[in-house]
Amino acid sequence: MKKLALLVFSLCITFSINAQDKRLKGVEKELNKILELTKAAGFAVAVVDGDKVIYAKGFGYRDYENKTPVDANTLFAIGSSTKAFTASILGLLRADDKLSFDDSPRQYVPELEFYNDNMNNNIIIKDLMRHSTGLPRHDGSWYYFPTHSKDSLLMRMKHHEPFTGIRQQWYYNNFGFLAQGVIAERITGKSWEDNLTDYFFKPLEMSRTNATIAEMKSSANASLGYEVKDDAIKKMDYYDIAGMSPAGSINSSVNDMSKWLITWINNGKYKDEEIIPENYINEAISSQMVVGANTPDDEFPDIHFANYGYGWFMQSYKGHYRVDHGGNINGFSANVAFFPSDSIGIVVLANQNGSAVPSLVRNTIADRMIGEERSDWVARYEKNLEKSKKAKEEVKEDSETSYVKNTKPSHIGLDYTGSYSNGGYGTFEVTSKNDSLFTTINTDKLYLHHYHYDVFELVDIIDNKVDTTQYGNSLKTTFITNDTGDISGAKTKIEPTVDAIVFKRTPNTIDVDTKTLEMYAGSYDVSGTEIKIYIKKDALYLFVKGQPEYEQIPTSKHKFSFKTMEGFKLEFLESEDGSITEIKMIQPNGTFVAKRK
Repeated sequence: MKKLALLVFSLCITFSINAQDKRLKGVEKELNKILELTKAAGFAVAVVDGDKVIYAKGFGYRDYENKTPVDANTLFAIGSSTKAFTASILGLLRADDKLSFDDSPRQYVPELEFYNDNMNNNIIIKDLMRHSTGLPRHDGSWYYFPTHSKDSLLMRMKHHEPFTGIRQQWYYNNFGFLAQGVIAERITGKSWEDNLTDYFFKPLEMSRTNATIAEMKSSANASLGYEVKDDAIKKMDYYDIAGMSPAGSINSSVNDMSKWLITWINNGKYKDEEIIPENYINEAISSQMVVGANTPDDEFPDIHFANYGYGWFMQSYKGHYRVDHGGNINGFSANVAFFPSDSIGIVVLANQNGSAVPSLVRNTIADRMIGEERSDWVARYEKNLEKSKKAKEEVKEDSETSYVKNTKPSHIGLDYTGSYSNGGYGTFEVTSKNDSLFTTINTDKLYLHHYHYDVFELVDIIDNKVDTTQYGNSLKTTFITNDTGDISGAKTKIEPTVDAIVFKRTPNTIDVDTKTLEMYAGSYDVSGTEIKIYIKKDALYLFVKGQPEYEQIPTSKHKFSFKTMEGFKLEFLESEDGSITEIKMIQPNGTFVAKRK
């Protein structure tokens, strides 16, 4: 399972600022080596010194198949490097006395609820900005079950279990930035996308930057996304982040992003105009939450500490204060970094999935720009690559030892079919075809490959073929059996910090016409207790005196499930002449037969 054309003719002058600065002499040889070693399709990089762009250039291809080169104006998805934009909108609103970071987010979005009352009463906006809510990522909620409605996506947070207390531990959470985007929308009365344009894109002259996949697809000079698979460069489809846009949907070029960096390096000013208040700049790039100790190692003793501000990470890099944020989304990786005390900024955008390119390029250039001893980042990458390969092999071996051979599912395939839902995530359907189980999650068709017992793994179907290379290494789901022996749900460890996420099963229903339902209507008796079956609003109901009426859902011929009670089922029994004579009532505490009066 995956781990997450309009032709435009235009006359545009594309330029690259070549390495005139002596600090960058010969850097392109190193950058081309990075391109080759990582098997990246392409990337672009720009370097800012003070209020000037001193270097901006593309490497490799934005369209690998057609060998169309990358340049400094090529659009890439910047992923989570978007977060600093979203938090800065709140910084501007605070400057206008529209909110305080100590306010409850529910003051602006009253329908927003968290998992418990303690979170509802004590989470403040600042917790959303610095990842201190106590919530883990819960990224499967938006990645596998997307929606374009920010509001409905935000309502899922009510069902997201925390893994620690508020402000006890830093943990990355995209929903906190979605919430910030929605708060800004409620205050301004404008969409998050329009807020971006008005507050940043227009005043910073970021004319090529946009915030939707639709705009990316229709833009000239936009990069395609790629991954390395089986040592080959392969194209990936764009991923539409949809309603989660405030956490990572911006598409930009290194030329445009240079203007964003100039603003941060120059205390919020661009061309002498204040874009972001200086007091917010200072606060956003100060340590608001400790990410981790990140103590220095023997090889790099001057790289230490890891903290978080508002949409920015802070670290010490060879004794220099570094502020940065990466970004990853299908087919693209990014890093936007600056050294406030040195007035140096570096942005790297790559069209490679989960790529090391942005950090390798950033570090290679940073060593030159800040005047420190140059580290061999390429050699370090090669060394870590070997370690990573060995670790993957060990993980595969551990997976194989946990596999139990010669087991079978507890039910026939048809019994697993139905709709599976979780309020904090979404709904998926399991279907059966030729004795095999399938599902579709976010338009991707997946095969449910039996692993062992009632555990199945979700395997990609590529070009109408099951990708058997994923066997044993894909996301697994365990089907749950209730007291009556029915499949009642499925659980999957989609969020590793909390218990497996449980999806409740609703059996598939069939259409039954009113004439057929009339066959079942009547009075039945079990041990002197009368059971009435009747039709109301084209649905079948069961009623026992002293209890509420129970609507029935048809699941197959003569079989029904209670709409509101799990594990309760009816099966109408017919005689040789085809008439209905009895009801078999299957309940968690036993099975009872009622005879028709």
